Amino acid sequence: MRALSLGSTLFLAASLVFANNFPRLVNLRIEGATGTIYEAPILTRGHNITTASGGNHHCDGTNFGANASPGATCTSALADAAHLDRFTFDGTFFEEFDDFFITRIGDSSETATQDWGVLLNFSFTPVGGCQQEVKPFQHVLWAFDAFNAEHFLKLDGPRVIHAGQAATYTVVDGLNHTNVPVGGATLNGQTTNAAGQVTLIFPSPGPRSLKATKSDSIRSNRLDVLVVP
Repeated sequence: MRALSLGSTLFLAASLVFANNFPRLVNLRIEGATGTIYEAPILTRGHNITTASGGNHHCDGTNFGANASPGATCTSALADAAHLDRFTFDGTFFEEFDDFFITRIGDSSETATQDWGVLLNFSFTPVGGCQQEVKPFQHVLWAFDAFNAEHFLKLDGPRVIHAGQAATYTVVDGLNHTNVPVGGATLNGQTTNAAGQVTLIFPSPGPRSLKATKSDSIRSNRLDVLVVP
């Protein structure tokens, strides 16, 4: 068998390292100061990102040596959604952390007391958004004023119901999967009780989109409901 040349060996090694960086479909939600900026699956992979304040830098999970090989990250998902949905974002780059600090998404900019935070599967990431790699179908949440939020609302309930039928929906605090019921949240014009529940009746067929809100908390995920005859 013919021995590989040094160049071929290096190429093979690089190919194996970068093989992990394939596009991944993740669930991305961005909750701004006054409304939801983005909530949909996004196909993303690790790549360079450019911001007005931070310049152009890699954002592929290898930042600050967090991962051995590149892959999709929380911030690459943000950048790809911004490109797809045509909203803008900004962030400064800190050389000492080899990562971006996101300062603005859409029209929601950081203040002296309010910052953007990023969560993966309802838990704050332990590293920056370009260091945190994501696996397929995981949930990435960018939330404005995240560090002052009382709750991170999570909504669940029936997705298909009959018109005129009563259906119970539940709002809990999803942070770190504690799932503590949240009373006083608003859902479709009604308020959840102490058990975090509200009963809704839709009189006519058609699609509905539900989202729970509370003034001291991060909005919930959107729940798409089909009301059938």
